[in-house]
Amino acid sequence: MTPGELPAVWSLPPEDARAGWRALWWTVGPGGELAVMLVHSRNLHRSPYVRGWVGWRVVAPCDGVLVVVSDGVERRTPVTGITASTGHLALLSWSRFLLAACRTGQDGTGAWESNAIVYSPGGYPISHICIGDDLDYLVTDRDGGIWTSHGDEGIHGNHPASSEGLARWNTDGGQTWGPLGRGRLPVLPLGGIAGTTEEDVAWLGWFSPEGSFLSRVDPAAGSVTSYRHPLGDTDGIAVRGTRMLLSHQFHHRPGVELNRAELVDDAWVITSQEHLRLPEPVTRRCVQGRDGVLWIRGGDTWVRVEA
Repeated sequence: MTPGELPAVWSLPPEDARAGWRALWWTVGPGGELAVMLVHSRNLHRSPYVRGWVGWRVVAPCDGVLVVVSDGVERRTPVTGITASTGHLALLSWSRFLLAACRTGQDGTGAWESNAIVYSPGGYPISHICIGDDLDYLVTDRDGGIWTSHGDEGIHGNHPASSEGLARWNTDGGQTWGPLGRGRLPVLPLGGIAGTTEEDVAWLGWFSPEGSFLSRVDPAAGSVTSYRHPLGDTDGIAVRGTRMLLSHQFHHRPGVELNRAELVDDAWVITSQEHLRLPEPVTRRCVQGRDGVLWIRGGDTWVRVEA
């Protein structure tokens, strides 16, 4: 498949790039809207060892601009109070959004420090919350729930919710779901690899010493159904009924391996594989799924593929 067969959903305008704006964290909202946070290069430091947008780091609290693209219409919101530790962006219900850091810690009293900021629709911080330690992956659902998967330092650390590997939070920072309390995982996770939503349920991909798994979580019932990962390694998933898209990226090359799978006899089976060529190279965190659609970032251009 060539770049011409994958029309761009949005690209960073050349005039923004010339003015010094950099497209950093990005996400796809539960309504299928693309959101990209722009930060000016004067507030950034570029790692000499990490290529692509993930190599940019905010050096001190600063402001930015949130770009939301929905049905071809672009909306921009000035954002204040972006912290130097920011690593994740997510959209919430009622036009709010979230910026989160990967790590948290305990203060002198033993209380856990906040690592996420809930923003108003106008781009102002309205609350600071803690959503666990060592965030590998973060995705939000239609009801404003925040789903997280945690890395080994969170799982083997002191934060009680992070130790379960997967969690759901509300916008007050309260944990509303955990896999060990209301369901069972086949084994304890060691880290997260992907996440998506399908209508009202969440899908979380994770790995363990026993292999990789995909877990379907129904927050209303609190139930979990886990499947063996058909590939073992992926960086993006999108699910629609009995069909699934799974991607595997080639770092710093303009290509993504796309696998299609079907649910057959309670197991996901790969049915086809293709190589997608993109306009620009891909890096880490270049793929996200929503409701059967896989969104892929190549450089500063976004495309989408449907299951």
